[in-house]
Amino acid sequence: MSLPAELFRQLDAMVEERGLPSRSQLIAELIRHALAEHEAHTRPEEMLAGTITLVYRGDRGRVRQQLAQSQAEYLKEVISSQHVFLEDDQSLEVLLVQGPAMRLKGLCDALRAIRGVHQLQLVTTTALLPQLHEPDGADDLPSPGAKHSKREVAA
Repeated sequence: MSLPAELFRQLDAMVEERGLPSRSQLIAELIRHALAEHEAHTRPEEMLAGTITLVYRGDRGRVRQQLAQSQAEYLKEVISSQHVFLEDDQSLEVLLVQGPAMRLKGLCDALRAIRGVHQLQLVTTTALLPQLHEPDGADDLPSPGAKHSKREVAA
């Protein structure tokens, strides 16, 4: 790979500032990030996991209420959220999200549209969280190593 001298210098400075053992490790990280972003734009049905980081002015309860309503509309995608108060009546909120790229983009668009949201950034990865529940009632089935059938347990 060949790079312009100035870009090469900036890359080496970044490697040193982050304390990474090699340029290759940084390049791999940057490529993974770019690929996840590319997936989000080119494959709207691709499942992604990630975070949405918001900074907003919280001086009116209306902003928080609208944020909560928007998140409720994307209940399957918003796994958890963390909120902290910042200086000057600003708030920072981080949402852990997972779902189809198109739904995550829709959530970001809905949050961005709220008056008072100053910054929003979605960071995604193609690595997914494990499924917490089996679909269609499969949670009710006995585990493969269970000693009793459902009938025996119910009796």
